[in-house]
Amino acid sequence: MQIIRRLSDLSPALAPWRAAGEKIALVPTMGALHAGHLALVEAAKAKADQVIASIFVNPLQFNDPGDLARYPRQEAEDAAKLEEAGCDLVWLPTPEQLYPAGFATTVSVAGVSDRWEGEYRPGHFDGVATIVSKLFIATMPDVAIFGEKDWQQLAVIRRMAADLGLPIEIIGHPTIREADGLAMSSRNALLSTEEREAAPALFRLMGELAEAIAGGADPTNEIGGTIRRLGEAGFGPIDYVAYVGGDGLEPLDRYQEGGRLLAAAHLGSVRLIDNMRVISDTVRTTR
Repeated sequence: MQIIRRLSDLSPALAPWRAAGEKIALVPTMGALHAGHLALVEAAKAKADQVIASIFVNPLQFNDPGDLARYPRQEAEDAAKLEEAGCDLVWLPTPEQLYPAGFATTVSVAGVSDRWEGEYRPGHFDGVATIVSKLFIATMPDVAIFGEKDWQQLAVIRRMAADLGLPIEIIGHPTIREADGLAMSSRNALLSTEEREAAPALFRLMGELAEAIAGGADPTNEIGGTIRRLGEAGFGPIDYVAYVGGDGLEPLDRYQEGGRLLAAAHLGSVRLIDNMRVISDTVRTTR
C-alpha cells in the first residue's frame, strides 16, 4: 500500500493506473477509522481496480474549534487498518497543502444544505462541499463511496457532483451499526459508559417512529412523541427529528415512498446523528 503525503506526489502515483485504464475508487475519510469506514473500502474494491482512501480532518467543516481539537487522530492505526482492508493508496494531505496561503474559494450547495444540519452547523456543508470537490479534483476517481449515516452530506455531494457535471459515480453505502443498533461513528469513543448504554435508544425510537409513519400515522404528531421519549432516555438538547424526502430533504406531512427520517441529538457532550429509510409493509413485502 502506498502512502502519499505531498499533493505533488499524488498525480505521479496515479499515472500508472490511468495509463493501464484501471478504474479508480475514492473513499474520503477524516480518520479514526472503524468498521463502517472499512466497509466503504470493501465496497470500493468491488467497484474498482484500485482504491484510494484519503484521511484529512477538514477544519472548514467544524463550527466549534474545540470540537476540531477533540476530534480523534490516529494515523498509524488507520494506515494499518487500511492496508489490512486491501486499500491500494492512502493520501494524507496537510491543511497547508489543501488550503494554501490566500485561499479564498468555497463551494456552496444551496437548497439541500440549508436545513437540518445546515441550520445547526452554519457553514458546515460549505466546508464539506469545498473539501470533497478538492479531493475529487486531485484524484479524479471514477467512483466515490460515502456512508449513508451522514445522509444529508451524501445528498449535498450528489447535488454538487451533478451540478458541476463531474464524471464521478457517487455511491452511498448502508450505515454500519453496532450489535445494539448504534450507528458506528468516530465520536462514539467519546461517550461515557453510561452514555454508551443509553445511546441505542436513538435507533430504537427512530425505528418505532418509522413503523408508525409507514402505517399511516401523522408524522408531526409522532415526531413530537419521539422527541419526548428521547428526552426521557437521557438525550438533550435534541436538535431535530424530521421526516423528509430522500433527495431534496423537504419535510413530508404523510408517508411517501423514499422518505427518510433524520435525527440529531446530544448525549452528554457528544452529538449523535442518524437516519433511517421509512418503508411501508406493502413496499417491503413486494421486494
